[in-house]
Amino acid sequence: MMHTAVGWHVEIEFQEDDQHTRAAAMVRLPDGTEIRGHGRASRYRTDPNQPRVGEEIAGARALNELAMQLLDKAHEEIDQASGRTSQPIHI
Repeated sequence: MMHTAVGWHVEIEFQEDDQHTRAAAMVRLPDGTEIRGHGRASRYRTDPNQPRVGEEIAGARALNELAMQLLDKAHEEIDQASGRTSQPIHI
């Protein structure tokens, strides 16, 4: 049996100000499809300024949205190939 190595590259960009972080994640699949997810994080005025933490939260939320879209895409492809309706399980 032959195994093929496949890799995906995910890009995440951040926009930040003193209290908000926005993240945009994008993955380009081998079929040429681009899927994008977005996430946000906010800092309370009394919290210490920790940009890395805002990036981690916003980035995780963007990746989570990306993951949900990938699950939906996979289930649509299963449905098309099988002729039946599958149930995506969102974790």
